[in-house]
Amino acid sequence: MHRYIVCIGSNYNRKENLTFARQELTESFSSICFAPELETEPLFFKNPALFSNQVVLFFSDKDEEVVRKMLKDIEQRSGRRPEDKKEEKVCLDIDMLLYDNKIVKPEDWQRGYIQQSLSAFHSSLFIK
Repeated sequence: MHRYIVCIGSNYNRKENLTFARQELTESFSSICFAPELETEPLFFKNPALFSNQVVLFFSDKDEEVVRKMLKDIEQRSGRRPEDKKEEKVCLDIDMLLYDNKIVKPEDWQRGYIQQSLSAFHSSLFIK
């Protein structure tokens, strides 16, 4: 089994989109845990819309590339479109942060809200 930590986020219809993501992830991955949802300021956008973010831990026998495609599919089914980037509208963003013991996005991994969320999981479940 592989260990995954992902972050889901939205700044548009946040409640509905995070609910959709949680439902889809729960259906796809049976051993799943959700850290508490956090509201954050946009980091690189001029659009002042707040983000809702949530860190998710799950285990799967699927390899990294298969899971990555599944996550992108969930984003698209939430209504995410390439042209939304210009408007700084994020229906749903799902970023893989950790695969087994490999940090996939080091810059995201270090963000304060990610580290705060990781502390919600038992310390033996993730790397430091």
